Amino acid sequence: MHFDIKEILTASMILFAVIDIIGSIPIIIDLRKKVGHIQSEKASIVAAILMIVFLFVGKEMLTLIGIDVNSFAVAGAFIIFFIALEMILGIQLYRDDEPETAAVVPLAFPLIAGAGTMTSILSLRAEYQPINIVIAIIINIIFVYIVLKSSGRIERVLGKQGINVIRKIFGVILLAIAVKLFATNIKGLF
Repeated sequence: MHFDIKEILTASMILFAVIDIIGSIPIIIDLRKKVGHIQSEKASIVAAILMIVFLFVGKEMLTLIGIDVNSFAVAGAFIIFFIALEMILGIQLYRDDEPETAAVVPLAFPLIAGAGTMTSILSLRAEYQPINIVIAIIINIIFVYIVLKSSGRIERVLGKQGINVIRKIFGVILLAIAVKLFATNIKGLF
């Protein structure tokens, strides 16, 4: 076990950009209007468990079904790329059916711990110590919980324009992550 502040900060920033909980505030607010109450604690805990479990057994799960990490990472790069396009261009490529509750689906999965997050976790695992990634996950989950609990206040403070600006900035960051993820892992497929 090797604690490294730089690894923790880098992994935290990457996960922060991929999870994009700030950019998801409009979705969270819409869910709150549709279902009345968002189960912030449950969504945060389930998302954390999913991410940590995938950190330690994700590669083995992929191997079991015959998928190598490079293929998963390239597929994840495409997903991150399309999420980034949604954020930057303000379009919607993915549409979920009307949710009945707002805890595990769609908040914990796929909004917080979706395919992009899982791909990023596997990519981080290839470069960083697992303990640093777990700390980064916990930091992000604490932030996710705070945002879920205070989404109404955040909306009032930032306003619609502020949220849109943040969403576009993180969209560009995600786009860069997708390109790097693709370029790094495409070589391993050939």
